[in-house]
Amino acid sequence: MTIDQLDADLIALLKKEPRLGVLECSRRLGVARGTVQARLDRMIARGVIMGFGPDVSPAALGYAVTAFVTLEIRQIAGHDPVTEGLARIPEVLEVHTITGGADLLCRVVARSNADLQRVIDQIVEVKGVVRTSSTIALDTPVPYRVLPLVADVPRHRQGDARRGGSGPQRGVT
Repeated sequence: MTIDQLDADLIALLKKEPRLGVLECSRRLGVARGTVQARLDRMIARGVIMGFGPDVSPAALGYAVTAFVTLEIRQIAGHDPVTEGLARIPEVLEVHTITGGADLLCRVVARSNADLQRVIDQIVEVKGVVRTSSTIALDTPVPYRVLPLVADVPRHRQGDARRGGSGPQRGVT
């Protein structure tokens, strides 16, 4: 799914001020309330917007250590049994299948370096995990972000339009 400038503006507005209501979004964007609602519904249905929940800092919850752990797994049973086991460990925040020397990449948190050892021990106990390697994050100079991508999409769509493509116009649902 592609997004246009209105979609990008709506996403940026809600990212900056996630507690805004539809009516206030429509006022600020200068379009009808129904247009904003329809755009939100469409982007949610198509998976562009994945949620409206608060972003919570693990450090504020007492998990001061973030680490990235690569896992080599037994390939015979596939990834699913391992990822199901990892999902039962609360400190495992994300799991990605990857290319390269390892099979999975996990973002994990812990209360301390010593606590990280406990978390890694739990990971190693998951059936199918053969080996782990971990790297502790010291700082996050560029946090997770998507707004630069959102801002870039309409610009690329305009380039497509100049080459003969067409895209939705502002205010059209």
